[in-house]
Amino acid sequence: MNKFFKLDWTLMISMLLLLIIGFIALYSISLGNLTSNVFSLQKQLISIGIGLIFMFFLAFFDYRVLNSYSTKLYFFMLIFLIAVILIGTTVRGTTGWIGFYSYHIQPVEAAKLIMIIFLASLLSQKKTQFSIVTRIIVSIALVFLPIFLIMKQPDFGSAVIIIVAWAVLLFSSGLNKKNLLILIMVGIMSVSASWFFLQNYQKERIINFIEPERDPTGSGYNVLQSIVAVGSGRLFGKGLGHGSQSQLNFLPEKRTDFIFAVIAEELGFFGVATIFVLFGIIFWRMKEIARLASDNFGYLITIGVMTVMFSQLVVNVGMNVGVMPVAGVPLPFLSYGGSSMVIMLCSIGIVQSVYMRRIKV
Repeated sequence: MNKFFKLDWTLMISMLLLLIIGFIALYSISLGNLTSNVFSLQKQLISIGIGLIFMFFLAFFDYRVLNSYSTKLYFFMLIFLIAVILIGTTVRGTTGWIGFYSYHIQPVEAAKLIMIIFLASLLSQKKTQFSIVTRIIVSIALVFLPIFLIMKQPDFGSAVIIIVAWAVLLFSSGLNKKNLLILIMVGIMSVSASWFFLQNYQKERIINFIEPERDPTGSGYNVLQSIVAVGSGRLFGKGLGHGSQSQLNFLPEKRTDFIFAVIAEELGFFGVATIFVLFGIIFWRMKEIARLASDNFGYLITIGVMTVMFSQLVVNVGMNVGVMPVAGVPLPFLSYGGSSMVIMLCSIGIVQSVYMRRIKV
């Protein structure tokens, strides 16, 4: 019981409040037809429950053990990414799920966390053995394969999140400005080349980001309805269960990609501000945990988790307000989805493990 008091409860409470807000938003969406949506609410509660169990287990588990298993986790991840391409379920043009009865697992969510662990292990171990240029070349080769498999699904959003995490981890491990410039140039060329791997509907999303008004009733519909929902919330919102865009089904994918628009419409500026404050507290605590980490491996893992979470927040909110293309990236702790919820809570568990074994100051 003593161990519970050693957790970072500022981080924990902020995260729990986001979970509550997210579930309230999902419940509000379901009010129009609660009977048919009970199963979805139950699945979300089960996902949160499983995620919390894993979170506490990983918090009390010594994260340094993961350093020894990082390579095995990497190959385990590759096997699952290959499997999802071969036998996966296709949803909205993306073959990213493996079905087990009525439940579906999305391996790419686990791939984000595994890549953080693997890269943190690689960069922390090789920091004193090889030059930064060698580390860049080795990491590019090892990151390319999972990115290629993720793009084959195709899941452009998750691929970008992993690339951003890789770049931040490289920079955090000692990359200088000159090498950072080279890395940015390589990244720009890679992202440009990825256009040829995208499906037609994904290219449409990017074009609609630039000019959503060109097809307001077709491919630009999602973004325009989301912008209307966010703007109509004003200061205090329309109230839970009273959002016209979400309750009357004008807003698409309102439980997943556009959950932020639902919250903005029903809870208004104050609801959105609360979410940003809670995320700000989480990022502040992660920054402090990284600073106090007892080793470079723990430091890089915490930086990696913070980068993935921050990137998903920026991309999801950005596509909800029309400043980024729709990429199918979930909003941490708020969007509906079992795999993303469980993995995000597992990530918090590992960060808590780093905190519990921090340098005492």
